[in-house]
Amino acid sequence: MLIFLLRRLLNLLPTFLIASIMVFVIIYLAPGDFLTPARLNPGISAQQIENLSRSFGLDKPWYVQYFNWLNNMLHGNLGLSFSYQQPVLDVAWPRVLNSLKLVLVNLVLFYGISIPLGVYGAVRQYSLGDRVSGVFFYVLLGFPSFFLALLTIFGILRLRQLTGWHIPLGGMTSDNHDTLSFLGRTWDTLQHLLAPALVLAIINVAGFTRVLRGQMLENLRSDYIRTARSKGVPERSVIYRHTLRNAIIPFVADVGNILPGLIGGAGFVEVVFSYPGITPMLLDSLASQDFYLIAAFSILPMILLFIGNALSDILLTLVDPRIRFS
Repeated sequence: MLIFLLRRLLNLLPTFLIASIMVFVIIYLAPGDFLTPARLNPGISAQQIENLSRSFGLDKPWYVQYFNWLNNMLHGNLGLSFSYQQPVLDVAWPRVLNSLKLVLVNLVLFYGISIPLGVYGAVRQYSLGDRVSGVFFYVLLGFPSFFLALLTIFGILRLRQLTGWHIPLGGMTSDNHDTLSFLGRTWDTLQHLLAPALVLAIINVAGFTRVLRGQMLENLRSDYIRTARSKGVPERSVIYRHTLRNAIIPFVADVGNILPGLIGGAGFVEVVFSYPGITPMLLDSLASQDFYLIAAFSILPMILLFIGNALSDILLTLVDPRIRFS
């Protein structure tokens, strides 16, 4: 497995270099830079602007800045954030962890809802429950994520008024988070993650459920399923061990695209729920043209794509014994 992962990493290197050059050039071609507001300020002299430009390295050609950035990145240094005056890694890493927590809770809810619904829709095809769930999630599929998030906030506020149950609506922790025990802090964080993660999960459930239902129906009509039933294999084993295991293979192969897609898809929800994830900081860095912070967040999806593809390859060998690393 280690040789396989190393081979995948070597294959990724050319893609990573080309993509990093494109990211750097696109950011560089944007009009203005971090010092543009300072240049418009009559209280700051040209000499001060020149000194700042030299200290930030903005006075050098783009390719010199790129190779300096690439060299620093290979040594674990993603540059200095102009806005925060701190290393980019120190500034961005807590936000990356926050977004990954949101994505992980979202994945648990997403698969916890969609797989049982997809199996139920195939086993109880055209039943009342299958029709109701299909209509319900198709209607939700038509809502934009930020609008669905606003509807969720409205629903939670009404629930608060009716029941007095305090459900967190914004941020990631409560004001008294640091005074809580370990279990208390964990529960507090999960409560804050629940609403945005549920919104993200519901948005994707409709499409996944219908495709899984179709895959299940196709496998249930296969000869090997009829053979298993004729040999007296229990129905539960036929559905979950033989049918679901084969029906879910295309989704496992697509895990590589899920991680970067979810990070990007969580953006609007993070903004609506005031969640301290990647997107709010990325929007701030775009507004202030914080060069190296933008570059770091642009490189992140490529790294997640590599991790996701490696993870999907490992999971495929577990789901389908016919697949080998060799």
